[in-house]
Amino acid sequence: MRALYPGSFDPLTLGHLDLIERAAGLFDGVVVAVLMNPSKQPAFPLERRLQQIRCATEGIAGIEVGHFDGLTVTYAQTCGAQVILRGLRAMSDFEFELQIAHTNRTLAPRVETLFMATAAHHSFLSSSVVKEVARFGGDVGHMVPPGVAIDLERLFNRQAAPGTRYG
Repeated sequence: MRALYPGSFDPLTLGHLDLIERAAGLFDGVVVAVLMNPSKQPAFPLERRLQQIRCATEGIAGIEVGHFDGLTVTYAQTCGAQVILRGLRAMSDFEFELQIAHTNRTLAPRVETLFMATAAHHSFLSSSVVKEVARFGGDVGHMVPPGVAIDLERLFNRQAAPGTRYG
């Protein structure tokens, strides 16, 4: 059985990685897919986010990395996933995620949604919190994989010092 773990992953956090590692032990394959959301302005371009995920998951068997736009259930069917994996950090995530799961179920009744709680020590993490800490010079090494921490440092140093080269 294959699972799809969709998200913006802008950037990938250790909370995301926790769910990916655990899902890899539960499913025959896990597709980690970046949703290209036209209503959001990401900090990192699509190709960089895909590379961050590939680097962070290279030692985990059964992981594929992809991207999509449009409906998540459509992409789940396209990539052969029977399950959409959604992470929950707190009760506040549940209400929104449940509404999306019910909607997806009406669109694709054969695709299930599985909620997984992130590890308690990662429950405070969100991509927006990580970016905010990095923007103001805080250490994000305990929040993101090493390559992502370097990318965040480069990104925000570039904004602080316009002559700095990124990439």
